[in-house]
Amino acid sequence: MIGLKDIACWVPEGRIDNIEQAAGFGEEAGFATDRIGARTLPVMAGGDDTSDIAARAVTALLEKSGTEPEAIEFLMVCTQNPDGNGLPHTSAMVQVKAGLPTHVAAFDISLGCSGYVYGLHAARGFMASAGLTNGIFVTADPYSKIIDRTDKNTSLLFGDAATATLLGPDGVFEIGPARFSTDGSGGENIINRGGRLDMVGRQVFNFAASKVPPQIKALLKANGISQDDIDLFILHQGSRYIVETLTRRMKLPPEKVPIALEHTGNTVSSSLPMILVDYLDRDGTDRIVLSGFGVGLSWGSMLLNRTN
Repeated sequence: MIGLKDIACWVPEGRIDNIEQAAGFGEEAGFATDRIGARTLPVMAGGDDTSDIAARAVTALLEKSGTEPEAIEFLMVCTQNPDGNGLPHTSAMVQVKAGLPTHVAAFDISLGCSGYVYGLHAARGFMASAGLTNGIFVTADPYSKIIDRTDKNTSLLFGDAATATLLGPDGVFEIGPARFSTDGSGGENIINRGGRLDMVGRQVFNFAASKVPPQIKALLKANGISQDDIDLFILHQGSRYIVETLTRRMKLPPEKVPIALEHTGNTVSSSLPMILVDYLDRDGTDRIVLSGFGVGLSWGSMLLNRTN
């Protein structure tokens, strides 16, 4: 059975001081640290593109896991900000830059904040149907490419990062049941308008606060699991405020809901694996809920079950 074996993350060294940014918009430091949750935001270096940070995450994963590039048979990249105009597909460029073999099957999927949940299932299904045993699922969505630094609604929120997840048999976690939803009628609330990110933050917040808790509860109920049976709830790191709101609405113990925004901000599809990586080998986290929500509007929640 195809499972999750390892994760590596790559974060640019370039930084924006988010407290200074907030001050420029007439906000106190607490707006950045307590409401958004980010003191600094990582920014991709000039001259780099999506495939560059994605390839670095792949290289880090190969080194960390001790996997030879020739062993990789499958590569999938989740991004909505591809290199250039999206042609050729970003995964083809990552294949070259990361030194992966030409026998690799490579393609992109276009999803935002729910992308890691959707992507794990898509990757597992593709690998199983094609009889592949070693695959890499990459998330890389550098929003700095489309953010207007004069726009308070977006400039304070998003950071650049990439992650790479190794998939194959005998994984640390089984990729368990999931629930997926889409409401395209709300798509204009987070949209790329002519190369500029435009977001109606209040509408996105209301969507997440109203749709995510019922989806998670339905997922648990369908599998005969209570919230008390879950060791960890990893929620998309849209902002500190939305994570804390969902925690309260679901009446979850705060210690079961990590918040990791301080030096990354919202990294879109990378936010879930950037937290999950710290729990791969941690005792007491045998059953995890992942939930991603945002662009689309799209939301997805899933269970991960430790196998050993």
